[in-house]
Amino acid sequence: MSSLNQRAPWRGQISAVGVLIGCIGCVIITASSVYTALKMGALPWPTIFTSITALVLLRAAGRTSLNEANVTQIIMSAGSMVAGGLAFTIPGVWMLGLDAELSWVEIGGVALAGTLLGLVCTALIRRRFVEESDLEYPIGTAAAETLMASRAGGATGGKLFGSMAVAGIWCALRDLAGVIPAMIGTLPIPGVAFGIYNSPMLLSVGFLVGGTAVAFWLAGGLIANFGIIVGGGAAGLWDVGSAQGIVSSLGMGLMMGSGIGVVVRDILPTVLRGMRGGKRDCDGSASALARTCGKLDRGVLALLVAAALLLICLVLGLSPIACAIVVALAFVTTVMSAQSVGQTGIDPMEIFGLIVLLIIAALGESDQVRLFFVAGVVAVACGLAGDVMSDFKTGKILGTDPRAMWVGQAIGALLGCVVSVAVMCALLNAYGAEAFGPGELFVSAQASVVATMVSGIPSATAFALGLAAGTALYCLGIPSMMLGLGVYLPFYMTLSASLGAAAKIIYDRVGASRGGRGSRARDAMTACPDAGAADGETSHEESGIIVASGVLGGESIVGVIIALASVASGLLG
Repeated sequence: MSSLNQRAPWRGQISAVGVLIGCIGCVIITASSVYTALKMGALPWPTIFTSITALVLLRAAGRTSLNEANVTQIIMSAGSMVAGGLAFTIPGVWMLGLDAELSWVEIGGVALAGTLLGLVCTALIRRRFVEESDLEYPIGTAAAETLMASRAGGATGGKLFGSMAVAGIWCALRDLAGVIPAMIGTLPIPGVAFGIYNSPMLLSVGFLVGGTAVAFWLAGGLIANFGIIVGGGAAGLWDVGSAQGIVSSLGMGLMMGSGIGVVVRDILPTVLRGMRGGKRDCDGSASALARTCGKLDRGVLALLVAAALLLICLVLGLSPIACAIVVALAFVTTVMSAQSVGQTGIDPMEIFGLIVLLIIAALGESDQVRLFFVAGVVAVACGLAGDVMSDFKTGKILGTDPRAMWVGQAIGALLGCVVSVAVMCALLNAYGAEAFGPGELFVSAQASVVATMVSGIPSATAFALGLAAGTALYCLGIPSMMLGLGVYLPFYMTLSASLGAAAKIIYDRVGASRGGRGSRARDAMTACPDAGAADGETSHEESGIIVASGVLGGESIVGVIIALASVASGLLG
């Protein structure tokens, strides 16, 4: 960020219309992200979805600037990463039966502390990790290309909102009217939840994630369910209960090992190269930091850090020493998050939270709820950092002012704090604490991992094996996170996502002959991204992303509405 007292054109890239659209979108996207993260055990990046939505709605309001659309989508999407950080950690408290010890004020403290730290850290590292690095940030780059290629609003808007409507109606018919069954093709296999979950949202997750990643997801499911549970049981090695403990421990180890692999393969080499660079690199980093923030900026950022410290200490109840350690490690892990997202597009935010949790536990903190607070604060900070840095990359390509983007992130993230806490509390009140956990309505896979690490691992041997394998596989370029998800999640979710990935393969083959059209549109817009709106068309691939994103958003939004209606009816009753 440049100095606050320096006049800059950034104010022209934030309009009242854009902020209004962004805030309305933020409420909807954040609420649906909470639901998606809890229901699916995953949270696809919303950036493409919000980019298209922002552009379509701004065009309807007579606005054509791509930079304004970029800032608007930033406001829309920021809250989703706050939602992810909470959803991937806090529900573990309910799984352990500690919900009576957790209030909405404390959940809000976790969200706000993590948000403040995430905003501060990204303001400090933006220049180094975006302007001065060669990190690709695939999500941010894809968002920029989508904005440049998707300026024709009519057909794009129809695809987006039409698919949202269809998925929402489908969800209502299934969950409210009971006309459509929730599960189809179920088989009575002991220990295996075999079937197809009748969920357009889960199909769209498989479609968006893609064939290769979902293939490893499916492989993990087959190994766990038909190799360990069915095969091991048939061989007399263990009973169903023991097999399920082995499977959950192995899956947790693989997912956490994948996070460690990010550090080993993607982050440590960069750190070591910087250390070998000697004093010149250190001086360069210091001068970059000085150029990034003026005196007034540094004062504002210091106040945000102080506010986060007070929240962690007074609201969350950690000791001053623990607070200082959490803040320091939050900075370290957000750097790791920026590096990971920049290189792979993956942000294992809950893994970073787990790492800090284990450090705080090793230093003597034994209160289980406070350990969840630690993981939540770090996960929110890292989730927001990944989103912010990707958006900064989008802005670098489009020419959006960094200050405008940072202000947009602050607006969206702070609003997202309120919305995500409200939705999580509404879901808890509507369905009860017993609805969260493996095999339940809200599978909450990542939060279940955190809960197991806090309470005790069923099979330490399987966990250690998974940890080593996850680290090694990731370093070899194999998506061990997806393999771990397949091992850990109920098989019906894995099978349903696989059908979505299969649909993506068929869709791509059908549209192969039309692959060059989107590239021509992007090339035409790159020369002048803020020129008047063109009548270009989206490519076949982009159309698929639009429809799948709309389907995902439609079901998740209706799911949140159903939960809120349930809470309201209970209060009125």
